[in-house]
Amino acid sequence: MVNIAAIAQSLHQAAHQAKPITQISLEHSITLDQAYEVQKELINLRLKEGETLIGLKMGFTSEAKMQQMGVHDLIWGRLTSAMLIPNNNTTSRSQYIHPRVEPEICFRIAQDIPGELNETEVIEYVDAVATAIEIIDSRYQNFKFSLEDVVADNCSSIGFVVGDWMPVTKDLNNLHMALNIDQNTVAEGSSNDIMNNPWKSLAAATRLAAKYGEPIKKGMYIMAGAATNAEFIQANQTAAATVETLGEATVSFR
Repeated sequence: MVNIAAIAQSLHQAAHQAKPITQISLEHSITLDQAYEVQKELINLRLKEGETLIGLKMGFTSEAKMQQMGVHDLIWGRLTSAMLIPNNNTTSRSQYIHPRVEPEICFRIAQDIPGELNETEVIEYVDAVATAIEIIDSRYQNFKFSLEDVVADNCSSIGFVVGDWMPVTKDLNNLHMALNIDQNTVAEGSSNDIMNNPWKSLAAATRLAAKYGEPIKKGMYIMAGAATNAEFIQANQTAAATVETLGEATVSFR
């Protein structure tokens, strides 16, 4: 029998101590639904410590990533207040295990979302869009995990940075996206690499949130998913993400 609370506690401590643990799937047989139960309990531990739930993040938003992981749907995780790093600010490298950064697009929700919406309907529920950086940091040794492992681990989420909010535009296709580390371009892609249209990612978020009973409320941040591979980041480096027409987001690791 899978001990949901015990697994969540081990992941919680791994994050707090910045020390990796063995993959869950190497020691327990766990289903995807059980993995989401672990994730919910993991976030509840953070909420009990005073954090608040402020958004959701999408994962596996590219066909290539889905094929690589052998899945046919996106995954999602939760964002808490402690994960949000102000733009152009710094974060301590020592609080992470093996962090990576990736360029994303972030949506700000204008009103509570009543349930599943399609990619056209969802536009009416957003009041701003921004360039963003997600910091991911698997709690597992060697950054290796199964689908169930990564979902239980809140889809590797540990931090995010949001640039200046920009007016909503219905057309987010074919926007050039880049990730720079210390002013050197290390990854480039297109907004089309996010489900062929970032609005589709947001629509998928409404579907999955409804499925798992996690309301999307006014003011929440929804991270649409990465347009490039994630890149490792070290101490004394600065990461900057740019999205054509949406500006830049920057974070330094000290």
